[in-house]
Amino acid sequence: MTYPLVRLARLDIAHLDLESFSRATGLHPELVRRLVALGLIDAWRDSSGGLRFPPAQVAAAGRLQRLHAGLAVNYASLGLVTDLLDRIAELEAALRTHTRWTGDRSWT
Repeated sequence: MTYPLVRLARLDIAHLDLESFSRATGLHPELVRRLVALGLIDAWRDSSGGLRFPPAQVAAAGRLQRLHAGLAVNYASLGLVTDLLDRIAELEAALRTHTRWTGDRSWT
């Protein structure tokens, strides 16, 4: 069973500009720019040079906010933390798949 980690408002546009993304996440635009520069949030520049964000990055920003508050680590360190958490999730998923196919008992 999974639970949503952030509440997403209905987004009728394909991609968010910086101001819309900042409002949706509650983050200051300068912090959003910093997170993009650190590679923690995916964005690209449109033809006018403005940042554009896929709606899925709202959830990614929420995850970063929760980790920052819960672990009391700086934003630069969150790249390592999120990479490790993603890798753990991949390994757990692979273990569940392997267990289903082989019939082995789980180690937990």
